[in-house]
Amino acid sequence: MEPYKLGEMERRLAEMLWERAPLRTRDLVAACAEAFAWKRTTTYTMLSRLCERGLFAMEKGEVRALVTREEFQAAQGEQFVNENFAGSLPRFLAAFVRRKKLTETEIDEIERLIRDHKEE
Repeated sequence: MEPYKLGEMERRLAEMLWERAPLRTRDLVAACAEAFAWKRTTTYTMLSRLCERGLFAMEKGEVRALVTREEFQAAQGEQFVNENFAGSLPRFLAAFVRRKKLTETEIDEIERLIRDHKEE
C-alpha cells in the first residue's frame, strides 16, 4: 500500500481529519455519517487504511494526525517527481512550463523559494 496515494474517499476523510484532529472517534463517526452517509463500520475501515499508511493514529478513542497536510502534499509531490521525472525537479519544471505560462507572481515566488533555499 503506497502511503501517498489515496483513493477519493480516503482523501476526503483525511481532509476532514486534518481540519478537525485531534478528534474523538465517536465524533468522527457522527461527522462521517453526516458528511458522507457512512455507517460506523465504513468510517473505521477508512480510518484504519489511513492509520496503516502512517498518516493518522487512533489511541484511546481519539484520532490524531501523525503527518500534517503540508507534509503529506510535499511527499506526494516528491513521489510524483521521482516516479515521472526520474527525481529531477528541473525536468519536471521544464515539462510544466512548456504547457503553462507562468505569471510574474509565480516566477517571483519560485525565485524567492530558490533564494531562501540557497541561504539555508
